[in-house]
Amino acid sequence: MSDFDPKIIAFCCQYCAYNAADTAGSMRLQYSPDVEIVLIPCSGRFDVILALKAFESGADGVYVAGCLEGGCHFLDGNIRAKKRVAYLQKELKAIGLEPERLAMVNVSASQGPQFAQNVDDFTAVVKGLGPSPFKKKLAA
Repeated sequence: MSDFDPKIIAFCCQYCAYNAADTAGSMRLQYSPDVEIVLIPCSGRFDVILALKAFESGADGVYVAGCLEGGCHFLDGNIRAKKRVAYLQKELKAIGLEPERLAMVNVSASQGPQFAQNVDDFTAVVKGLGPSPFKKKLAA
């Protein structure tokens, strides 16, 4: 699958994860160009419908990035997001997707290198899984 470039959608909270991506860029860190970042006000605004729509639209992986636990600007948004991600990971198998296609991480705004590493690690996992089975259905 070396010629496979996965499409990954990353939902990043405005205060920490999005700024960590910006920090990585400011530091000129290289990370996978296969990731499309979507700014959300808080990871607590992440909903299973967003992930399902992303998969339905051809994403090979969905990544949620929020503030460090205990550091959410909206108190517990990242904890709610973590629960939603865990719930959806259990349910993905029922619709024919591997749970590993969905992940959540927590980073602070200053953790640009950690953000870049997390993105690369997740991209490697998705590359290993290959194209989403939904892409075959979309093409048909």
